[in-house]
Amino acid sequence: MLRIHFTADDLARTRVATTIGAAAETYYSLEMLSRRSCAVPFQRWRATVAGQLAADAKPLTTLLPAYGPGLDLLALAGDSPDIDHAVDGLLRAPRTRVRRELEAVAFASVHSSWARSVADGDAEARRQLAAALVACHRVTVGPYWSASRSRLDAVRAHYARTFLEEGVEGMLASLCPPLVRWRPPVLEVRHPRPVEVHLGGRGLVLVPTVFSWRELSLLYDPYDDEAVPRLTVPAVTDPASGSALWRGQGPAADEALGALLGRTRAAALRIVAEGCGTTELAGRLGVTPAAASQHAKALRGAGLITTIRRGGSVLHVTSALGRELLGGA
Repeated sequence: MLRIHFTADDLARTRVATTIGAAAETYYSLEMLSRRSCAVPFQRWRATVAGQLAADAKPLTTLLPAYGPGLDLLALAGDSPDIDHAVDGLLRAPRTRVRRELEAVAFASVHSSWARSVADGDAEARRQLAAALVACHRVTVGPYWSASRSRLDAVRAHYARTFLEEGVEGMLASLCPPLVRWRPPVLEVRHPRPVEVHLGGRGLVLVPTVFSWRELSLLYDPYDDEAVPRLTVPAVTDPASGSALWRGQGPAADEALGALLGRTRAAALRIVAEGCGTTELAGRLGVTPAAASQHAKALRGAGLITTIRRGGSVLHVTSALGRELLGGA
């Protein structure tokens, strides 16, 4: 049992994050894919992606643990929903941080030399690991990320409504029963071993995750007393909500959306779902800023995106209609 002790300050500082990030979700998806059995809500996803990982994914898949906890890619790559930003974070992660994370994972002995080269700061090994993260994300998470983000948004909105109606303690009491139980001032979480954690006024960040099933993890830096711990909470809790994520998603859905909007404009809509400016949109589409502005104008005119102006810059985000279109393609 994991027991998380709250003070009044901790309750006041408890909040809900949007996502654990594209990198951490990718690693979670690999852990799920590597297991012998798969929960019902993820069986369709697993049947689609199984066997699709190529050799360029191996530098990351070899870092899956033989037993026990895996890598904390949230700590190494950050919580950006954009895989390119996550890769930048991974490449810039301090060597001491990478070494600490790798030393805490029980790798299969056959992969220990590769893990040691990454931990020792080998630049080429770090680049191979980053490339493998992109390769894995492309197969296991990327094709389903729009629908996954919609699911995460829905779970976060549910937490927000519960907080408004019942307060923070009501929100904690509603978390993932029967895996979690709120017994003021302690949050009890099902865990393979007894662990006592005192938040000490830092608060707690609740993070909904897609690629976890009946599992919660407390992520924190034992070397940083000021870092706020994060508790991952499954966003998929029943077969119906899980199955809906994979229905109409994947390559076929990409083709259908491309046929509807045009391939470039469909790609623009998917990029804008993560929030971006015109320059970033142009760079990721491989077009000029003027062309990107025209694509954004067309999507905005159709009610699929909204543009927010901040001084001399703009931020494009999808509208509710745009999210629905991405979710159902």
